Amino acid sequence: MKKIALINGANLNRLGVREPEIYGSETLKDVECSVQKLAAELGVQLECFQSNIEGEIINKIADFADAKFDGAIINPGAFTHTSVALRDAIAGSGIRFVEVHISNIHKREEFRHHSLTAAVCAAQICGMGTEGYLAALRFLAK
Repeated sequence: MKKIALINGANLNRLGVREPEIYGSETLKDVECSVQKLAAELGVQLECFQSNIEGEIINKIADFADAKFDGAIINPGAFTHTSVALRDAIAGSGIRFVEVHISNIHKREEFRHHSLTAAVCAAQICGMGTEGYLAALRFLAK
């Protein structure tokens, strides 16, 4: 059975209440339940993690690597655009990552157009709303 992580970064614990005109009304719990349901259908073991603290995310990626996870879906939030340390953790993990963004980061403020982490991921999905998480899981489950 494949093991896949779902990692959400800064401010994603505020889904459903933070800027719903951009991020929608679904909560992080709703997203995790949807992804968990699809994982069960696909025969994939899924572990969810969220933190607003960059170092905790980096430590968790190392834990997933040590536990031999096959893949990971990551929405780093704002760390996407700022964290070389997160980029290095992804690159050094040996895990196949898909970066997901609920909004289309390329249609937003200029500083959001560049992702430091996308280059070390197998794929980037943005602008599909929370459906992007499901698409990422399907991709990694193959």
